[in-house]
Amino acid sequence: MKKNIGKGLALYPTPLVVVGTMVHGRPNYVLVGHVGIIGHDRIMVSLAKPHYTNQGIKETKALTVNIVDEAMLKKADRTGCVSGNKVDKSEMFQFHTEGTGAPVIDEAPVVMDCTVDDIYETEGFESFICKIDGVYAEENVLNEAGKIDYRTLKPVLFEMPTYEYLRTGDVIGKCMNLDQ
Repeated sequence: MKKNIGKGLALYPTPLVVVGTMVHGRPNYVLVGHVGIIGHDRIMVSLAKPHYTNQGIKETKALTVNIVDEAMLKKADRTGCVSGNKVDKSEMFQFHTEGTGAPVIDEAPVVMDCTVDDIYETEGFESFICKIDGVYAEENVLNEAGKIDYRTLKPVLFEMPTYEYLRTGDVIGKCMNLDQ
């Protein structure tokens, strides 16, 4: 028998990312735990409506999704502790730009450079439906085939109900091959 624990979201943990965009011509960053896959070339980034970052995303229609590893966790956490409305976050990270013009964080091991296709609004949130224009990865997190090796990358995961960061675990099996 299962206990009904309400209507809360139960899909955690999720990958932790720092979203970067230009706001009034300056880089701005925010820590995000609400990201999702909606196709092989599209992702969704959901932010509370009052976030300063949302202004830049809507202005430029461009953002980066910078995957957080343990090495950048402390700085990434700081981006979620202060508001761009009150603190200039433009110098929190060294960055460069690629095709969309959004800030690519140099120390992020993997970054998706994205353009906004659509914005889906729900009560209190704006969810940005994004097309992935390019993925940039440090060579040390790539395998021999040039694909991301998540055992090497070890992205940090975020768990909402407890507000804890989790370390990724071990491989426990191969998809669609557990019967073999």
